[in-house]
Amino acid sequence: MSTPADASPHAAQGKPASMARLLAIMARLRDPQTGCDWDIAQTFATIAPYTIEEAYEVADAIERGDLAALREELGDLLLQVVFHARIAEERGAFDFASVVEALSDKMTERHPHIFGDASDQGQSREVRWEAQKAAERAAKGAMSALDGVALALPALMRAEKLQKRAARVGFDWPDTAGPRAKVIEELDELAAAQSEAEKLDEAGDLLFAAVNLVRRYGIAPEDALRHGNAKFERRFRGMEALAGTGFPALSLDEQEALWRQVKAAED
Repeated sequence: MSTPADASPHAAQGKPASMARLLAIMARLRDPQTGCDWDIAQTFATIAPYTIEEAYEVADAIERGDLAALREELGDLLLQVVFHARIAEERGAFDFASVVEALSDKMTERHPHIFGDASDQGQSREVRWEAQKAAERAAKGAMSALDGVALALPALMRAEKLQKRAARVGFDWPDTAGPRAKVIEELDELAAAQSEAEKLDEAGDLLFAAVNLVRRYGIAPEDALRHGNAKFERRFRGMEALAGTGFPALSLDEQEALWRQVKAAED
């Protein structure tokens, strides 16, 4: 196990100076005697929400086309990796170098047609990639086609991944007719639900069925909902701009008229 004493740039020979500096900074922040109280107190669990948040901020910068922000957010995301690796190193589990080495091994193993002697045999990248990942899961002792779908994923994204995994072993509708009928069925069942528990159950079934239908149209549900969110926000702000400060006092019919006006202006 390493200690903060070996956290100088000289301890990271062979690494680029900028990376060695970052690793040294993190080690100093975690030093039990001279470090930052907040950084010292953190654990894998307490840092995990920040890791997720930083990933979303990277995606937001990309969505906005802001390359300056993207550079900053990628740095913040890298910091999360360095933070987790440092905690693990202090526990004698692994360090940042082993994370990088394992990643490099994985990337070369998943691209045998690039780094090895295997040919792609005309397969698509997705087919090759999924076959390799399936083999990796099996080597780790996976018992189900659904093993390895992270519980911490956003529910919408996890639903899509679960459905795709099931589809790879044949459990899928042949076209959009089946999932469309399922959405209608789940709508009726939600309307008929009586208790709060039944409503929760049927609401979950409805959303899961909607994800399945959208997926069968070849559209990523997460992308579709992000697009829908952006459209709603744009149109709602347009309504507010037309009405001014008096918008909340308008009747629903008056607000609906403004909605149609904004929508018509977009067409």
